[in-house]
Amino acid sequence: MSTMTLYVDRKSLIHDAFAPLTKLLYVMVSIAITYIYPDLLFVLSVAIFSGVVLLVGKVFRKILPILTLSILLIISIIIVQGFFHPENQTELFSLGFLTFYKEGLSYAVLLTLRVMNMVMSFGILILTTKHDEFVEALIKRGLSPKIGYVLLSVLQLIPQMRATMGKITDAQKSRGMETEGSLIVRVKAFFPLIGPVVLNSLNNTRERAIALEVRGFNTRIKKTFLNVSRTYHYQGLIQFILWMALIATIVWRILS
Repeated sequence: MSTMTLYVDRKSLIHDAFAPLTKLLYVMVSIAITYIYPDLLFVLSVAIFSGVVLLVGKVFRKILPILTLSILLIISIIIVQGFFHPENQTELFSLGFLTFYKEGLSYAVLLTLRVMNMVMSFGILILTTKHDEFVEALIKRGLSPKIGYVLLSVLQLIPQMRATMGKITDAQKSRGMETEGSLIVRVKAFFPLIGPVVLNSLNNTRERAIALEVRGFNTRIKKTFLNVSRTYHYQGLIQFILWMALIATIVWRILS
């Protein structure tokens, strides 16, 4: 994987058979339907489906660290909702003067599944789609090139800073700085490392702006694209199915 992108190069059905905008539509639909029809089993099935798509795309392991980082958020949701949800009635257990309720737990599980589905849905888009191809597809559909550049910069920000952090860490190690060991050692090394990372990122942003200006980024002349768009088959059918799933969920919620 390139250090300039979160895209994971794999040979899979998700990489090769689904266009970037189709994946974007899946993200929007899969997140929306979990809020339109807030049934626990339904939201669980949507989250499982998103996980299966990641497995088919051979990138499920790449999303695991993000899901792990979400554990703190999930724990806080369970604690707050279990104790303080306004619809709490059925007691599960008590801790001193605090009582944990079944209704709060159910709602916390629902929120947790929504968060996990949201993370996995965006993972499908980000990890299986080349970022430049994704932004080009949006620009061809009418998105402003300036907004497209900002979006592409955001997608590249984390891998860029990670690569820069690695280089600066190696440079500081060669000068004798201790960057590994106990928590105190790591905290002491954090500020000498983070300063150059931030300054380097600002300098890269400035250099990019100058390079874009030199290449006529702000000119009003109609721009062409360097890369030839890939041909994806059956995208109309797939997008139609996604829209039908969204409409069916809305109807289901109204009639239920």
